[in-house]
Amino acid sequence: MNAVSTPIVALPIIHLLSSGGFYGAERMLLDHCLATPGQHQVLFLDAPPELIARFREAGVDARGCAGLGELLRHLRRRRGDKPLLNTHNFKGLLFGWVGATLLRLPLVITQHGFTPRSRKQKFYTWLSLQLCRTASVKRVVCVAESIATLHLKANVRAEKLQVIPNGLPAAPAMQPVADRQRWLAGYVGRLSSEKGPDLFLDALIALCHQHPQLDAVMLGDGPEREALQARIDAAGLQQRIRLPGYQTAMQGWWQQLDALVISSRTEGTPMILLEAMQAGVPVVAFAVGGIPDVLQDRHNGLLAAPTDTAALARQLDTLLAEPKLAAQLRDNARRTQQERYDLKALAERWSQLYIHTARETRA
Repeated sequence: MNAVSTPIVALPIIHLLSSGGFYGAERMLLDHCLATPGQHQVLFLDAPPELIARFREAGVDARGCAGLGELLRHLRRRRGDKPLLNTHNFKGLLFGWVGATLLRLPLVITQHGFTPRSRKQKFYTWLSLQLCRTASVKRVVCVAESIATLHLKANVRAEKLQVIPNGLPAAPAMQPVADRQRWLAGYVGRLSSEKGPDLFLDALIALCHQHPQLDAVMLGDGPEREALQARIDAAGLQQRIRLPGYQTAMQGWWQQLDALVISSRTEGTPMILLEAMQAGVPVVAFAVGGIPDVLQDRHNGLLAAPTDTAALARQLDTLLAEPKLAAQLRDNARRTQQERYDLKALAERWSQLYIHTARETRA
């Protein structure tokens, strides 16, 4: 008589975050839900309806959750499923910690990075690190070694920490449009202080005056847009440095860009960095956060000291002057992304982490 096998039930995983739009962390989470084994549900504590719709259209169970009370009621209803919580920013961590502590649910924290520039952000960073020290938090997954180091310095136990960088699903390499007469440098991201759009302009305004064939584009939106446009207007570069706004798709832009410039003051492992590498667009960046974990200067990218806009401009000038170097950087970057930042391999590491965390909690 054949033994009856017990069906394997996918581990329920509830993700918590607040969000203003589809940026790097949201892109990472959507790819993660689609690639990592498990029964994923995303609860947006704050989010525009179109973001929730984007997750649903991709096949992910996503919904809004208005406040801590509604979250606790939802978690109580799901308690019988023995879900695991995974949080993705400060509000998600705070609400998730309360829910996990009250209902004794396993809690994993994904740390995408910190932006401790204002007093409020510094407090959020400090409190996040303190909560990660508590018994309610079973694992802290950092997207870069530099973020893990911050936790170690805050006395978060090393055995709680694991570094799993962001990754991308496989995609065909894109070829740039041939025989262009002009050279295009791009900024992609929110137009807010932590992403350094002002630092991008510090470098690009001077370079545009030096190189008549150089144009720039700043893709994104945010609170600094008007100030940035005023600087561009004052420099007389309205026709050469454009601000087309937030983009829902990057495929067409990757084919036009000759370089991606990452001028951030703080970062984790930027998804846009990996996308550029996969698309074959050379990257010039400040060596902040997890970027030096990914890029080696003059091997698969060009690096400048953090916030040193003169050095950033020199590196971009080097890329303009050395097309053979640009080709070498492009080829090595594609290889790095495929070998080290492939979503399929990283999803397996996430799957094992979820399984082990759930088992330890239930033991």
